[in-house]
Amino acid sequence: MDVVALGESMVTFLPTRPGRLADVPSFDRGIGGAESNVACVLAAAGHTTRWISRVGADGFGDHLVEAIGGYGVDVSHVRRDPARPTGIYFRTAGDRSTDAHEVAYYRAGSAASAMTAADLDLEAVRAGRILHLSGITAALSADCLALMRELTAPHPDRPLISFDVNHRPGLWRDAHGPEVLLELARGADIVFVGDDEAREAWGLHGARAVREALPEPEIVVVKQGRGGAVALDKDTDGLVPEDATGTATFVRALNVDVVAAVGAGDAFAAGFLSATLRGLPVRDRLRHGHLTAAATLTTPGDLAPPPPRTLADRLAALDDTAWGRLRLGPGWTDTMNRAEEEAHTP
Repeated sequence: MDVVALGESMVTFLPTRPGRLADVPSFDRGIGGAESNVACVLAAAGHTTRWISRVGADGFGDHLVEAIGGYGVDVSHVRRDPARPTGIYFRTAGDRSTDAHEVAYYRAGSAASAMTAADLDLEAVRAGRILHLSGITAALSADCLALMRELTAPHPDRPLISFDVNHRPGLWRDAHGPEVLLELARGADIVFVGDDEAREAWGLHGARAVREALPEPEIVVVKQGRGGAVALDKDTDGLVPEDATGTATFVRALNVDVVAAVGAGDAFAAGFLSATLRGLPVRDRLRHGHLTAAATLTTPGDLAPPPPRTLADRLAALDDTAWGRLRLGPGWTDTMNRAEEEAHTP
């Protein structure tokens, strides 16, 4: 496997129109889960991926396994729990960053919250070149936290550990969440964190402060929303983006006509990891992260097919001026790919 992703996925109910949850008359069903999203996008990009989790022995569990498997993800190690349900949640159509956004989770006591190191095939978990995890799993239960500590600890068969902080204050049952997330991030090799998350969870301001707080990972990617993202490798002295030289690399975000922001962080991680697996330079890893995120930002759901590799490679190779002029809207991956194919058709 190129990438194994471990974590809870839930059935997502997306509103058929804008408005409060109390006013929306009907919902469309989808899937949502930070780690499974990454696995699905990477599989769509041509990588071999596996998703490991627990779901209920119910119809929603059937849907998750079938839908995620439909992306080409190996789901053979997903366990079914006859005693616990599959988690579900409802959300409004608005941007998650606005006050009008609502999310109603029904995941307490879910099958995934019962994951333990003892009842998972750890050989299958560690079978990828990269193991992708997130801080969401650690918040689900004491057993899940113990599992996360086991997977991020030194081990002779340990793959490269990718960790997305994904700070969700509402999931933590006590005030130790930020401390736990910092501990787990320090045990990873690749860390993704938003600058807003770092401020809220750890009181850290700027990429330099984050890098200083996380000296162990090989590379730390600090996402700055519409501004861009900076990657600081292990040898960097923590330079902030505007002063970035040497081993600190900043890439500005693309101009995107946003349809929905949900899932963009997972898509960014998938694009960055895809480029990492291909051995591309750090600047191109960041650009592929932005391009894959742009594919999700311009669609209404949590998941969107990534841009075709030839198109993504061509855009990632643009000079800084051309990169800054790009503006992407709904349907851009199909439109630009067709235009490129037509241009090369005799």
